[in-house]
Amino acid sequence: MIGVLGAGDELLKVIEQQFPTTRITARGNEIQLSGDAESIGLIENLISEMLTVLRTGQGLTPEAVERSISWLREKSDVRPHEVLTANILSNRGKSIRAKTLNQKRYVDAIDQHTIVFGIGPAGTGKTYLAVAKAVQALQEKRINRIVLTRPAVEAGERLGFLPGTLSEKIDPYLRPLYDALHDMIEPEKIPRLMTSGTIEVAPLAYMRGRTLNDAFIILDEAQNTSPEQMKMFLTRLGFGSTMVITGDVTQVDLPRGTSSGLQVVKQILQGVDDVAFCNLSSTDVVRHKLVAKIVDAYSAYDERRNLNPKDSN
Repeated sequence: MIGVLGAGDELLKVIEQQFPTTRITARGNEIQLSGDAESIGLIENLISEMLTVLRTGQGLTPEAVERSISWLREKSDVRPHEVLTANILSNRGKSIRAKTLNQKRYVDAIDQHTIVFGIGPAGTGKTYLAVAKAVQALQEKRINRIVLTRPAVEAGERLGFLPGTLSEKIDPYLRPLYDALHDMIEPEKIPRLMTSGTIEVAPLAYMRGRTLNDAFIILDEAQNTSPEQMKMFLTRLGFGSTMVITGDVTQVDLPRGTSSGLQVVKQILQGVDDVAFCNLSSTDVVRHKLVAKIVDAYSAYDERRNLNPKDSN
């Protein structure tokens, strides 16, 4: 009962806020509900899902309960406990798992397809979950290496004029990929894996002319590729490999007049067997709640500006 109600009844308060017309009374080991039949039915299903999660030894957060209520209201084909208990990786006592329905569908698509596109705004876990699936595949020996790449658009992919060694030049553009790796692999193991070539982190320009077999290949920030770069990357695919391409089509940093390869590729590959497109939205943002509101506010601003380019207010 403590697990269902939460510390200081924090989970109960979430349920009460979501069902304001339903009276919820907790006494001992019983919960009494009074209200309309539909709401009572939803709360009963919610508590059943919560108990299933708690029986796995996993705790619940207010955010997880809120998302569960949303999924039940949508009558999704995926049960909340299936999302909340499906671990991808565990490292140093921390479990990495999908936290929303679209994230679960994205992770499932990676298991079921050779090429997967994860498209959505910042904070939706596109890159983080892709790296987790790559590390999982490496640990299970389904692949021999992980290749992580992204376009260094700010440097125009012309890195020679930047000061410092090659590593110092490209590190700022690849840092998010390193950060994700450090969450999933013991830090002292990463240099050894990179030295042996088991893990490679490199700019997109370094992919040209290669064929990548038995690898898990991730292209991050793909909205900043040209159509030609996207074609070049996709044709690096070798036998026994998986590709995941992530990006946010609303954050294109390419020079004016240059098309985004991520925007074009959907028109070209939509419907091709073994290729999946997964769209994530502000409802899948798992950072601070305010991030989702910021994403929605910018989307609304862009829509207004597109309707009336002369008025950007």
